[in-house]
Amino acid sequence: MIRKTFAAILVFTAVSLLCSGCSPVKEPAGAHAGNAGEASRELFAMDTFMSIVTYGDAAEEAADAAAGEIARLDSLFSVGIADSDIAVLNCEKKAAVSGETMELIERSAAISRSTDGAFEPTVYPLMEAWGFPSGNYRIPSDDELEKLLENVDVSRIRTDPASGTVSFTSAQTAIDLGGIAKGYTSARLMDLFREYGLVSAKVSLGGNIQVLGKKPDGTRWKIGIEDASGNGTLAGVIETEDSAVVTSGDYERYFEENGVRYHHILDPETGYPARSGLAGVTIISSDGTLADALSTALFVMGSEKAEEYWREHADEFDMILQKTDGTLSVSEGIEDRFTGNRETQVIRR
Repeated sequence: MIRKTFAAILVFTAVSLLCSGCSPVKEPAGAHAGNAGEASRELFAMDTFMSIVTYGDAAEEAADAAAGEIARLDSLFSVGIADSDIAVLNCEKKAAVSGETMELIERSAAISRSTDGAFEPTVYPLMEAWGFPSGNYRIPSDDELEKLLENVDVSRIRTDPASGTVSFTSAQTAIDLGGIAKGYTSARLMDLFREYGLVSAKVSLGGNIQVLGKKPDGTRWKIGIEDASGNGTLAGVIETEDSAVVTSGDYERYFEENGVRYHHILDPETGYPARSGLAGVTIISSDGTLADALSTALFVMGSEKAEEYWREHADEFDMILQKTDGTLSVSEGIEDRFTGNRETQVIRR
């Protein structure tokens, strides 16, 4: 039997918005929110459901601008939109791209190098082989994966900011920014909200949550972290402000064949779904772009390497690791802001 599920994405979004203390609370008047208005939008883009909540005198205008910005960035980065920068580049193997696309490709390459390839933008041919973009799921042969892996390497990408072009050194190379684009988008929305004078807002882009400031009542936002078992319960709640909370897990998108689950987070070294001992990784960072990419990279790494990486970059992010054995670990930077629903180990430097 082959089965696909987006239920985890929907449950996560609903949990983050509806669990006790997780939804924004509008304060009618006060030093933080003043007599600010409130606006909300819901939409489907970047292959996921999204929601926007804004507070401030320009709440409506900011919410409309945010929805437009999401559509604009989707038109640049989506592999599924024929005339997007990425789709054209994948087809032509050399293309002129926007400054934002150039920026995101270069950031992707930098994070790939930093994580020793655990985050890999050139993984797209592998994703196609497994059928994740199209929904036509299949298990590729070892020979097929071996051939594809020859071109899964960030060194195949050449960027030329002076001319505004990006090219590949192999005709078999293709990229997918799906593992970082939503993080870039949420970060861009925070900048946009500040331009509109907002001091409080929240966006949910599938498994990506990012908040501006605190809630209108002056307290931190509470974000529910879905249990990686996929049963709809919470592993815990993180209190945060001015940060992104991004989760990747093996329960988000997958298919089953002969009783075996094949999820969409592929290991760029083997070509197979990562079997790292982790079921879910949540990254908390003020940098939404980094948080998005690292949620995938650390999932691929596994807990031991993820902990080592965090110790080297602890000033950039914190993390919550859900292991396949049911245990839970959090980095020490958030231990006083995370409430787990089971025994939690603290990772220290």
